[in-house]
Amino acid sequence: MKDVCMLDTLDRALIHALHIDGRAPFSQIAAALDVSPQTIARRYRRLRDEASLRVVGLADPHRAGQTQWLVRLTAAASSAQDLAHALARRPDTSWVKLTSGGTEIVAIIHTPTDDDAGNSLLLRDIPRTNNITAVSAHCLLHMYLGGPTSWRRRADTLNEEQQRILRSHKAADTAYVPAPRQLSDTDADLLVALQKDGRASHADLAQATGWSPVTVARRLADLQAGGAIFFDVEVDTGHFGANTRALLWMSVSPAHLEHVATTLAGHDELAFVAATTGPTNLVAQALCSDPADLHHYLARRLGSLDAIHALETSPVLQNVKAASPMITHLARSRRPAPPMRVRP
Repeated sequence: MKDVCMLDTLDRALIHALHIDGRAPFSQIAAALDVSPQTIARRYRRLRDEASLRVVGLADPHRAGQTQWLVRLTAAASSAQDLAHALARRPDTSWVKLTSGGTEIVAIIHTPTDDDAGNSLLLRDIPRTNNITAVSAHCLLHMYLGGPTSWRRRADTLNEEQQRILRSHKAADTAYVPAPRQLSDTDADLLVALQKDGRASHADLAQATGWSPVTVARRLADLQAGGAIFFDVEVDTGHFGANTRALLWMSVSPAHLEHVATTLAGHDELAFVAATTGPTNLVAQALCSDPADLHHYLARRLGSLDAIHALETSPVLQNVKAASPMITHLARSRRPAPPMRVRP
């Protein structure tokens, strides 16, 4: 069994720095952390190998013309793993998880907002897949925590001066941009490359897009300035002591939904909070050290919020896929999404 990578203060500082600016040069991170660029490069490579660290460039779903669906599938225990991996292989899915004893799969599915044909996974593929016994789909209406915001427990290491150094570099890097721009069809190849590696060099991105490195740099700055894309950091949360993970499905009275959601978004135990459609209208992901810690959170912190009328807790057993490459309406014409095929 592979040894768990134990994160020290420098590891955590590097991860925090990448949350601030996922594409910050190692030299700039080194200056903020007062170490050599070679040390930062070595730590980054080790964290990629041992803690699954990855920086990914993602499109803002609303600006990319996407609707996000949080889908819950119940399947036979014998086929749940195969089904989860079939979903993970699709380019229009992210955050595929096995929950509740391994018979439930939860995934986010991205569909083009203005194209009914793009909803084939929801409308055709899933209902026709063998061994699925129940399906529910919840449209993500508003995200209160997640996306470009980070789980606070993995971004709490740098002091204010160190953060200022990194943010000032980020601001200077985009200062020349004349006006923010939106994603267009010509950005498809750039977006796919950034989804695979958000720290890809301008030279590598130029090769992927057919543009010059200067054009790549300017277009990246344009899209970041306009909020059309953002850079997220993926890392195995177990290395931060979060060994117990759970999805929390809550029913909240509409009059109190905004207050409850913004309150939960301030809780250090949560990494995701969103309002949804369906019988439960608020969902969150809790990351706790152990079952006792989760129980304490549910009983002491959530229990104090009277507006939560019902709560269902689904333990997350495995993260099959995180924010991996996904298809968008910009690139879907290049290659159709493969159908789901699960062995009977």
